Amino acid sequence: MSSQRELLTPQMLRYDDFDDRAETRYLPYLMYFHRAGYRSETVNTDRLGFRISCGATEQGSVEKPPKGPVRLLAGSSTPFGIGATSDAATMASRLWSKYAPSVPWLNFAGRSHNSMQELLLFLMHRHLLPELEEIVVFSGLNDLALSRLPQWQRGEHGAFFNCGEYFEQMEDLRARHRKPKRGFGRRSAAAGAEEHEEHVVPPLGERIAYAVELTARHLASLRLLAEPTGARITYVLQPLATWVRESPSPEERAVFGELDEISNFWELYGDIATMETGRKYAEALRTACEAQGVRFLDISPVIAGSVTERDWLYVDRAHFTDHGTEVVSGLLADSLGLS
Repeated sequence: MSSQRELLTPQMLRYDDFDDRAETRYLPYLMYFHRAGYRSETVNTDRLGFRISCGATEQGSVEKPPKGPVRLLAGSSTPFGIGATSDAATMASRLWSKYAPSVPWLNFAGRSHNSMQELLLFLMHRHLLPELEEIVVFSGLNDLALSRLPQWQRGEHGAFFNCGEYFEQMEDLRARHRKPKRGFGRRSAAAGAEEHEEHVVPPLGERIAYAVELTARHLASLRLLAEPTGARITYVLQPLATWVRESPSPEERAVFGELDEISNFWELYGDIATMETGRKYAEALRTACEAQGVRFLDISPVIAGSVTERDWLYVDRAHFTDHGTEVVSGLLADSLGLS
């Protein structure tokens, strides 16, 4: 018997294959990025791993950008387009083909990236890009979600997804290189392993402040890197489903309920999923962006004021259906005055 997820969002099976952990592509400095040269009816990437975006009459990507100036849609998995039924249904494509088509849009997003990885992605690929007119960073959720991890995993630059596995593997690697010290006897297998105090998740207020500080720091670096291009930078706080409305559509309720049976979403992220948290986070980010002269948009209340409880916007609590992408793309162009 098919699940509600398979019946209502069959394209997600293709994303499951695309995200197959056995096929994870690890890159120096960046940690991980999308599978390169991936081909399917749902999602396609260029030889670098960037998703193809589609205009009305042409396609483009970071590997093969269209001629002339371009706009970048950066961020994590939501602007990448997890949930879209095709490359043409992603936000970058809808902006390019319909809502803000005067300048081509490239999909510059990285699945499961935090703000540091978003910055590194730009640093590592800026030389491939033509003239830049606009950079819209559609992000914010991952830094807040990762703020619950221990300080030793977050370090100076923020934690990344699956970093616990990384540290475990690195400890195994160090252990294989350790040699007994003369005069002190043979070391046990666990000798030299790092020990950490039992972790207590910081209070929500501290985590919001931490995520905002990280984001502001990385935005400042992005501004320095992008300044020679003259590109305008806008930061858009991506809308978690529960930051938009408290009551999901019937389809969302069916899919969310099924996902909750196999995940620990509420245990891990219940406190950040409230509408109150979304507003507090947005206002803190707005203040940080204004201090740098960066345009900011909290698009959650904009969406809330434009839809009804019958609108099916999400395939899960972070990613849009095609209809959700269509709604958000139009609102984004209108809110930012993009033509």
